[in-house]
Amino acid sequence: MSGPEFRFFLSCDISLPVTLRIDRLEGNLPQSSAVVSEVDSAAGSRNAELFVECALHIDGALFGLPTRTRLESSGQPYCWNELITLSAKYRDLTPQAQLSLTVWDVSCDDDDCVVGGATISLFNKQKQLRTGRQKLRLWPRREADGSIPSSTPGKVPKHELDEIERLERLVNKYERGRIQCIDWLDRLTFKAMDKLKEREGNACGNSHLSLIVEFCSFEHTVVFQETGANFLTPSHVSSTNELVIVWDPEVGRTNPSEHKQLKLARSLTRGIIDKDLKPSSNERKSIQRILKYPPTRTLAGDERQLLWKFRFSLMSEKKALTKFLRCVEWSDIQESKQAIELMGKWEIIDVADALELLSPVFESEEVRAYAVSVLGRADDEELHCYLLQLVQALRFERSDKSRLSVFLVQRALSNIELASFLRWYVAVELHDPAYAKRFYCTYDMLEDSMMKLKVGVNGDEEGFKLWQSLVRQTELTAQLCSIMRDVRNVRGSTQKKIEKLRELLSGLLSELTYFDEPIRSPLAPRILITGIVPSESSLFKSALHPLRLTFRTANGGTCKIIFKKGDDLRQDQLVIQMVSLMDRLLKLENLDLHLTPYRVLATGQDEGMLEFIPSSSLAQILSEHRSIINYLQKFHPDEDGPFGITATCLETFIKSCAGYSVITYILGIGDRHLDNLLLRDDGRLFHVDFGFILGRDPKPFPPPMKLCKEMVEAMGGAESQYYTRFKSYCCEAYNILRKSSNLILNLFHLMAGSSIPDIASDPEKGILKLQEKFRLDLDDEASIHFFQDLINDSVSALFPQMVETIHRWAQYWR
Repeated sequence: MSGPEFRFFLSCDISLPVTLRIDRLEGNLPQSSAVVSEVDSAAGSRNAELFVECALHIDGALFGLPTRTRLESSGQPYCWNELITLSAKYRDLTPQAQLSLTVWDVSCDDDDCVVGGATISLFNKQKQLRTGRQKLRLWPRREADGSIPSSTPGKVPKHELDEIERLERLVNKYERGRIQCIDWLDRLTFKAMDKLKEREGNACGNSHLSLIVEFCSFEHTVVFQETGANFLTPSHVSSTNELVIVWDPEVGRTNPSEHKQLKLARSLTRGIIDKDLKPSSNERKSIQRILKYPPTRTLAGDERQLLWKFRFSLMSEKKALTKFLRCVEWSDIQESKQAIELMGKWEIIDVADALELLSPVFESEEVRAYAVSVLGRADDEELHCYLLQLVQALRFERSDKSRLSVFLVQRALSNIELASFLRWYVAVELHDPAYAKRFYCTYDMLEDSMMKLKVGVNGDEEGFKLWQSLVRQTELTAQLCSIMRDVRNVRGSTQKKIEKLRELLSGLLSELTYFDEPIRSPLAPRILITGIVPSESSLFKSALHPLRLTFRTANGGTCKIIFKKGDDLRQDQLVIQMVSLMDRLLKLENLDLHLTPYRVLATGQDEGMLEFIPSSSLAQILSEHRSIINYLQKFHPDEDGPFGITATCLETFIKSCAGYSVITYILGIGDRHLDNLLLRDDGRLFHVDFGFILGRDPKPFPPPMKLCKEMVEAMGGAESQYYTRFKSYCCEAYNILRKSSNLILNLFHLMAGSSIPDIASDPEKGILKLQEKFRLDLDDEASIHFFQDLINDSVSALFPQMVETIHRWAQYWR
């Protein structure tokens, strides 16, 4: 077929009763229902008591008895949210079937008072069943009329709609997927709609009385068809060249012949024959094409059949195992048993591929246990790169004490960094009510195992003391939270808050100046911190007033951290973890781009620590020095060097610009401006504050990557050799990271169940956006041309420069 398939149900095949949900009443009630008599007012206000009567009309005649909702007297807005089930079934309906809905008020002095009524046909003009939410405008003080044509139609003609009703119809289409979703534009539109609704709501008498109902939704469109209709009856063909639509009742149904053939092809007796099968040249090409698919792609039926057919000849290819396990019908006991036997004989897969087997796609305990056994081959450094995702993968396990949780605890016992970070990653998830029991189980297992150690992971500390040193990290963060509350309550300038901070550290909380016992730094557990230096501690001038603390270390040095309260750092933690991983992948290919993967640790849902890196924002640098080159000349002057700075410093700047340009593009980092682009004295540029990822951006028309003209000018302009070198580094880094696309996609897939905002909103969409950035459909040469075009588009983007100017104004007036 050249176009997309149109799948549908026939109304004559649906034996379910007609159901709908009466939701709520919107608008102002008529005076007769809304005004309370003087006697009532004296005794206390009394709300109207309303109910809705629903009746089905077939071809203009009442069908069955009317159905009523409960009485609702809670006051505006009147909300029933009640499911109504009628005696008729969908198969009994005709194209002229209508629902009449009348709202009655029993609190009137007279007999039951009619508030209003409306009628709606169950099928539209295309003879398709209406589904989803419907807004019916009530005819004031008139009972709904079920005749044909009705005198009380609930659907208002387009030319009579007011602006709010017109927009609500468009929202209904949007919710049903008939209008394309564009995140930034949708946010602006809904915000404008809310303001318009608020303005209309405040305008007295400007609101119609409407009843909101919701019809039953089906997986596919329901098309009217009479019972026993003859599909073979030839349609009338007009003399004009019009298209004639013919409904196919078998679309979407399983072909019994194909199903039987599939079962026979996968039977155990076929295994004897399949062992000797070898793919032909064309089949081999098809298999290789399938093996290159990203882990997010679902295999088609013929592709699954092809891999199953040649499963024995693929056992020597380790890349084929994950694809083979995806084509197994796990509900078939015999087939799953055969697959598990083959998995044990398969060529051992790489650690990166084992992560895919821990995703929610694979539920088999044997498959997940195999993946854990492969993870055992990873060293501690590599395991630390994946630890955050492995903790999230515990959500997909079938039991609280799983092979994966036991493995993580056992590895943590021999490495203090793994133990500390595992404890924190698990502790943060204890607040998730759906999986709290599972994470508590892992936390208790880690505590019990460490307490039983006679010799700690360092070889010189007992397990009890080691665990206590980790628990004191939590006590320290609790004290820092208390300090932040006290400092925020101080009225006045930032300087007064800083003075209060130092006063607290030196006075009431002087125990923080010198700890009774050293505490392992939460950011770097191998470093022992012994206290805070009050005179060198400060806070930042921002809404949340983060603390900047200087800690003494056991070896006589100092380390600086930033502590935040009121900000969810889990998303920043994930981004920095990916920056650190990508830095490792680039260095393995002998490409050091001088990145700055500073440490970030979320110690709660709204608190955490960050490593402080001495640096200045580009906004500050351009304000004080007018250019990046002038700033670098201050620290690395060289009269003989390029632009008056040392060649090493310029090379560091170019490489770091290239590295972050590629990484921010791949991860879809948004909300980039000159205040969250920082530059170190040695020329290393880096990014901070990752509130928007995976393509989300609060600004309209964001460029593919953040590359402002000041950065290009620091390289000598778009025609210089240094800018050409920058583009060369970008393309080289992009192709290196594309080789590890499966690893990165697998890690994000394991985060699908996390509470990170930009992933939790739509995990599948976010991962697909990430996959698109790798352009896996291109070879290395084509990807170089693609990325160079991206750089050119980003540099020439005009609109972001306008937004940057506005942002600077906002910073000035803050």
